[in-house]
Amino acid sequence: MHDSGADTAPGVIVVDSCTSLGTTLVLHLRGEIDHCSSAPLRALLASAADHGYTGLVLDTSQVTFCDSELLAVLESWPRHGRRVRLASRSRAVQRLLAAATAGRQPAQAPTMAATS
Repeated sequence: MHDSGADTAPGVIVVDSCTSLGTTLVLHLRGEIDHCSSAPLRALLASAADHGYTGLVLDTSQVTFCDSELLAVLESWPRHGRRVRLASRSRAVQRLLAAATAGRQPAQAPTMAATS
């Protein structure tokens, strides 16, 4: 039997905490973000946008795996003047951001602010 090393079990993303500072939502995420686990995060962000939140701070220090689904989830947030900031990025998130920006021209760089 050959083991490819890939985990075929669906990942789980956990919102460790969710607080608000005025119109900014602060989320601390833990676990894995992929296509199978992103629905609750998508719903939370859609609800926050509907309730007038304009800022989003994501602490991803405890995210152990993420793929392009994280970028897809965050893609619509900056619309209508909303802002997003990735704080305390885990190695998995740093790798994703590096891969996503590797082939881009400076004029096409993502508009998300990223801080360590």
